[in-house]
Amino acid sequence: MEYLSRVPRPPLDGLIDDLYYLEGTPPYPRLTLPPMPAALLIVNLGAPVRVRGGTDIETTEYADGCVITTPTRAFEFGYPRPTRSVGVHVKPWGLAPFLPMPAAELRDRPVTLEQVWGRPAVAELRDRLATADGPHAMLTLLEEELRRRLSETTGLGLVRHTSGVIAATSGAVPIGDLRTAAGVSSTHLAQRFKELVGVTPKRLARTYRFAATVFAIDPARPVDWGALASGAGYFDQAHFGHEFRAFTGLTPTRYVEVRRRFLREHPGHVIDGWSLPAD
Repeated sequence: MEYLSRVPRPPLDGLIDDLYYLEGTPPYPRLTLPPMPAALLIVNLGAPVRVRGGTDIETTEYADGCVITTPTRAFEFGYPRPTRSVGVHVKPWGLAPFLPMPAAELRDRPVTLEQVWGRPAVAELRDRLATADGPHAMLTLLEEELRRRLSETTGLGLVRHTSGVIAATSGAVPIGDLRTAAGVSSTHLAQRFKELVGVTPKRLARTYRFAATVFAIDPARPVDWGALASGAGYFDQAHFGHEFRAFTGLTPTRYVEVRRRFLREHPGHVIDGWSLPAD
């Protein structure tokens, strides 16, 4: 597969981790993506992408693309073979300036790009991307579209700063300290987070802590689960195991087995960073 990415210019870099281009044959028909402290916007340029999100039983097809706010549950993606798309990995608060609705309304519920930006605008954007002169030009077009749609968002500064503290501590900061430092009530802070991120500060902190812990795992080596859980601040190994199953649907040991399978079957694959085989 071909994968290119780059960080956008200011001010988008304060909202977005990177813009990316993806083309080729996915390593598996279906991939599971455990929750990350990030949102996602995909502009699809090939056959429909299939997504099963949150507690949904049915899989939904997304022809034009989709938008996913910061998730609390694993998502399953069925990429067409071959696949072709451009997209945006967005910071937890970063989608808010581009959404016509509160992020909480989209929690664990992907929506089509047309529902967010409208059919005519999305059709025009996809046509321009499809005829662009290569991946780099496509990323430039997408960045220009995002810059054009950037809007003022009430409370964004508060949520961005507070989320930054949560990220810097990998979710270990007491939420009460955040409220006190921000000089607002816990109710106000939670409401702003729900509007702009889709989840409360406490939930976002849990996701940051889980992600940091999982990224510390080297699947190629033996894992000391007790030390890992303790170092991440979990009450005990049982608490860690419960969180792991809640976020991934897998036990920690099963997760490592699946990661090892990916590494063994597709060493050095461009998307071998977080996704797991779902088959």
